[in-house]
Amino acid sequence: MPEFPPRNPPRDRRTAVSDYRTPVSAMAPKKPPCLPSLLLPLLTLLLPQADTRSFVVDRDNDRFLLDGVPFRYVSGSLHYFRVPRVLWADRLFKMRMSGLNAVQFYVPWNYHEPEPGVYNFHGSRDLIAFLNEAAIANLLVILRPGPYICAEWDMGGLPAWLLRKPKIHLRTSDPDFLAAVDSWFKVLLPKIHPWLYHNGGNIISIQVENEYGSYRACDFNYMRHLAGLFRAILGDEILLFTTDGPEGLKCGSLEGLYTTVDFGPADNMTKIFTLLRNYEPHGPLVNSEYYTGWLDYWGQNHSTRSVHSVTNGLENMLKLGASVNMYMFHGGTNFGYWNGADEKGRFLPITTSYDYDAPISEAGDPTPKLFALRDVISKFQEIPLGPLPPPSPKMMLGPLTLHLDGDLLAFLNYLCPQGPIYSILPMTFEAVKQDHGFVLYRTYLSNTVSEPTRFWVPNNGVHDRAYVMVDGVFHGVLERNMKHKLFLTGQVGAKLDVLLESMGRLSFGSNTSDFKGLIEPPVLGQTILTRWLMFPLKVDKLVKWWFPLQLLKRSHPQTPSGPTFYSTMFAILGSSGDTFLYLPGWTKGQVWINGFNLGRYWTKRGPQQTLYVPRPLLYPRGALNKITLLELENAPPQPQVQFLDRPILNSTLHRTYVYSLSAEVQSDPEPMQLSGH
Repeated sequence: MPEFPPRNPPRDRRTAVSDYRTPVSAMAPKKPPCLPSLLLPLLTLLLPQADTRSFVVDRDNDRFLLDGVPFRYVSGSLHYFRVPRVLWADRLFKMRMSGLNAVQFYVPWNYHEPEPGVYNFHGSRDLIAFLNEAAIANLLVILRPGPYICAEWDMGGLPAWLLRKPKIHLRTSDPDFLAAVDSWFKVLLPKIHPWLYHNGGNIISIQVENEYGSYRACDFNYMRHLAGLFRAILGDEILLFTTDGPEGLKCGSLEGLYTTVDFGPADNMTKIFTLLRNYEPHGPLVNSEYYTGWLDYWGQNHSTRSVHSVTNGLENMLKLGASVNMYMFHGGTNFGYWNGADEKGRFLPITTSYDYDAPISEAGDPTPKLFALRDVISKFQEIPLGPLPPPSPKMMLGPLTLHLDGDLLAFLNYLCPQGPIYSILPMTFEAVKQDHGFVLYRTYLSNTVSEPTRFWVPNNGVHDRAYVMVDGVFHGVLERNMKHKLFLTGQVGAKLDVLLESMGRLSFGSNTSDFKGLIEPPVLGQTILTRWLMFPLKVDKLVKWWFPLQLLKRSHPQTPSGPTFYSTMFAILGSSGDTFLYLPGWTKGQVWINGFNLGRYWTKRGPQQTLYVPRPLLYPRGALNKITLLELENAPPQPQVQFLDRPILNSTLHRTYVYSLSAEVQSDPEPMQLSGH
């Protein structure tokens, strides 16, 4: 994720949180300041000592003990990788002021190791800075480092480069997979070791893998290997646990790891906790993912969960003395290309917004659900003094008219400066080392096709959307599971371009390796097409570095279609604020502001109609901002956008993605079950 402009976090948040007394303050490990020598003995007596700090399971009394004192956590999930770094402190402070005493979060492996042996813990990927912000907010930490996390994140957090070995068996004791995992954890786990609670930090427990019982492998040797690796690096004192849905406890639990469960407000709490006791007869009951809302898929309605059902379920669990983590407490945003996907009857990519109908909205604002949950929590433990901050200022602007920069093919030399890769048969994204985004596949017709002829890819081999052009003219879209053929004509030697878009790799359950691109060679009529040029496209680099140079000065067609770039400059003359980019009449594409990839829009499919634009992304006080769109299909007659002061997340246009070929589109899938992260 590119960096936002730096901004100083509000420092007065420390006063309010420090008024709330916990058994031992969960502060970052640090050296004591230099003081006159006469004060040092007194300081030594007053400061909590690392060797007195402990977080353990009291099995005799079915509870946790924090420093020997009975303790129950009421936690919430927040993902640092879905929130700009400049806003971490704000979101964590609001969680603490809501009555939470812990934050739970994942560590996505693919976010930190973009290439084998290349690590990134800087800027928005600075895990230690996030742990420190949680400490400042007086929040304990429940850490979920994977290696697989789900989280509706691309490939469940596993790096796409693992698939460069096509026969690798993910999440098993396959030696290739274990070697990569071991190498990663030997980098990650030593970084978090000083932050373990008994070492003076704020991490009280760590999850091993994630919902492994929902995976098809059920490889206990793999789970034992992970547990041994965690113990070897982190020691025996830290509490290690597993999390599974009720149906996954059999394969997901492991002796020596504390077993927890996840379920939502609509599930039978008594039945599920009774089942949990078969695997963890003694100790506190723990729901590691209590669902405050749910994720959204493109083409389906925005998910919501009622305030009453969520608060009622939480209160019933707290009455039992259970520890609870609410998933999500603040959802955030799938910026860029990071969203995952599900396979439930068909391929279901997840939206850019991860609002989740959570207690803190995507824009960081308290919701009625938050205040209702705070009231429930206040019945069981002390709430920090002071009001919650009000919603952030919001801004409206526009409409703005965008200018046509040119079609994508015109920029091919800049999008792929190293030139194409040649192969008789098309290669996957992974084989050409393109993790996300787009690859252009090009071949030339070996004979004239004068009558409309079927163009298709066998075995559902388009992963995930293909934008088809003949001699630069856009002919339509092929889509995984949804639209399988087009009819083309062309002269011998005509240039056939197929732009492939990855819509996010499968992220949950028994997902097989989800390769992207043309998985099979396309067929035109009876002819298998061969001799392909593959261009891995660096679209983000073009937008950020080359477009400002205004490389192309040429005339453009009046009614362009197919993959085309648009942009404009705009200034904010009044006060700036958070805002929501609205793209009425646009079809589908990617959008950048000041070079930052906001993510996908898919106006014609929905439900999401606006993209969240955090205020720190915008240049205030008259400085020029630039917005760039890559529209993949069709722009509106008037290519305009607006900035709104509220989001539109629930406006699904159910029929617009049929492309008038309803016979090719599968019927609507069955209602999806709410299980799995």
